Amino acid sequence: MSGRPLLNRRLDGLGTTIFAEMSALATATGAINLGQGFPDTDGPESVREAAVRALRDGRGNQYPPGPGIPELRTAISDHQRRFYDLSLDPDTDVLVTAGATEAIAAAMLALLEPGDEVIAFEPFYDSYAACIAMAGAKRVPLTLRAPSFRPNLDELRAKITPRTRLLLLNTPHNPTGMVLTAEEQSAIAALAIEHDLLVVTDEVYEHLVYEGTHRPIAALPGMRERTVSISSAGKTFSFTGWKVGWVMADAPLIAAVRTAKQYLTYVSAGPFQYAIAEALRLPNAYFDGFRTDLRRKRDLLGDGLRAAGFEVYQPQGTYFITTDIAPFGEKDAYAFCRALPERCGVVAVPNSVFYDDPDAGRSQVRFTFCKRDDVLHDATSRLQRLAS
Repeated sequence: MSGRPLLNRRLDGLGTTIFAEMSALATATGAINLGQGFPDTDGPESVREAAVRALRDGRGNQYPPGPGIPELRTAISDHQRRFYDLSLDPDTDVLVTAGATEAIAAAMLALLEPGDEVIAFEPFYDSYAACIAMAGAKRVPLTLRAPSFRPNLDELRAKITPRTRLLLLNTPHNPTGMVLTAEEQSAIAALAIEHDLLVVTDEVYEHLVYEGTHRPIAALPGMRERTVSISSAGKTFSFTGWKVGWVMADAPLIAAVRTAKQYLTYVSAGPFQYAIAEALRLPNAYFDGFRTDLRRKRDLLGDGLRAAGFEVYQPQGTYFITTDIAPFGEKDAYAFCRALPERCGVVAVPNSVFYDDPDAGRSQVRFTFCKRDDVLHDATSRLQRLAS
């Protein structure tokens, strides 16, 4: 074989995800896993039974339609009208994907060409970097800085060049928990319109906003025809393993994204699509109760982390808390997280891996609070060892 590296050079440095690495560390050490964002209890029993019923009735056991089953596409359309007063044609404006991760990949592969620039909030969820790289485009970070992690809109304007093709937004934002305000969204929309930019927005935590309000940027004047909105069922209904996501946009954008998506998974999660169609029709009491419970868990973990000695940055949304380890005299979040299972029996994720400039988040560590109360109490009790 030639001396050329086996891995496509666009993916150089990406390797195994931090989530896989830290979850493997949790398994190997028996530590409590507060690193990867998955719940330790299943979602509503009625939704799980809907999946079982679909399996038994033979619905979705063979290839579902490429765009997704009509029942789910209609439920997604109804959800957008119900919560945001947005009108979508389920036949042309909705595309079902294998989770939001595939939706992001399909959008980047469909809408970008080599040399295009993509401005994204930094720290960014790790798949953003990989998907932009696979499309041959260049990511341009807009760094969100502690303690508020608010975007600097003057800096955003300055980063737009003739090569800028797309703004990749994430609100509520993982990992910081920042939620864009109405004023920030309006300013970002004005820049997108002024420079004729596409916008792809990751809204998977749309129902987990504790302070402020989630409003899709696609609802703003002039944004519908240039915006691809992405969401999924995993975070809202606590069935992350089902990998049911969706893309919402005007028909020409959906057609473009579908062209790429059909050569990725083609279709997926047949029976689960029927279950999520029912989940999206759950009463408001479910969504309100789920948000209230997660807000309480956020406060439970946040109080425990402060008591253990961390500097805690209160998230407005998602189910992650970003902390700083500087109060312990520590500076390297990656080294800290590698050692934490042996020191305390807890696994967390270093935010530094989500930055192009690791120094920007070198001492930040992310914990998830989407766990049972007893697990959170046990974890914060173990973390008290850091103060001794």
